[in-house]
Amino acid sequence: MPKTKDLHGSAPDQCPAALLLIDWINDMEFDGGEKLLPRALHAARAAAALRRRAKQAGVPVVYCNDNFGKWRSDFRSLLEHCLNDPVRGRPVVELLKPDADDYFVLKPKHSGFYSTTLDPLLAHLGATTLILSGIAGNFCVTFTAHDAYMRDYDLFVPRDCLASEAEADDREALEQMEKTCKADTRPSAQIDLARLKKAA
Repeated sequence: MPKTKDLHGSAPDQCPAALLLIDWINDMEFDGGEKLLPRALHAARAAAALRRRAKQAGVPVVYCNDNFGKWRSDFRSLLEHCLNDPVRGRPVVELLKPDADDYFVLKPKHSGFYSTTLDPLLAHLGATTLILSGIAGNFCVTFTAHDAYMRDYDLFVPRDCLASEAEADDREALEQMEKTCKADTRPSAQIDLARLKKAA
């Protein structure tokens, strides 16, 4: 994809790295949500700390979120639903609610790349390294990692910033991403965001 200088003048950021937050804005009102919630809360705390560090370092934050089959929805209405209605996922969303300067991509399927605007956004940013965090680790994070690897991105998938319904699911997903996508799965606190920001 050719690199353009702007997206109609609306997004001035340039950075060789980007943090992708995958499906964190989620009401978790689905089968298995009750199993996922405690693990998601633990991972969300680490992801929130990583997000704060990314913003301090000038690394852009991109929310890649499912539309859950609701084709008349948008990201803001989903966020309001998760924050204002009595839903299971509310405490997770409260930890990771976006700021006005964050980016968001609404996705129809598992991968953040499939039929979304993520490709041109990352091309505009000049990102060559992606840090992936989200739920569920063995589905949407893994699918996004595979699509990112096929596009030649360098990948970090910090092991403390994703959650699936079971610990074994996360362990298998991380092993697969390490092996097939060459993902670096060190804990989030060990990622040197300042170095990634300065990378050529």
